[in-house]
Amino acid sequence: MKKWFPILLNKYLLSFLFLVVWVLFFNDTNYFDQREKLQELSNLNKKKAYYKKEIESAKQELSDIQNSDEALEKFAREKYLMKKDGEDIYVIETPQP
Repeated sequence: MKKWFPILLNKYLLSFLFLVVWVLFFNDTNYFDQREKLQELSNLNKKKAYYKKEIESAKQELSDIQNSDEALEKFAREKYLMKKDGEDIYVIETPQP
């Protein structure tokens, strides 16, 4: 025990341990906050990829609508429930689980 006592009370070792504890727990950019921010960044990157995919899908749909009268008619009937004269529309909704 006497052998380890001077080593444990070494001022450099104590300073180093204090610094490590300070950085891990008490600093503004502590370890736990950084982990939380990295997880949030990962979630935001997933959302970004999802929205990019949705934008590409919407651009493709817009291109189809602009270039084809049949696609325009299909879009108007499905999204806005438009109809031709003399037609009846029946909307059947299925319950969402």
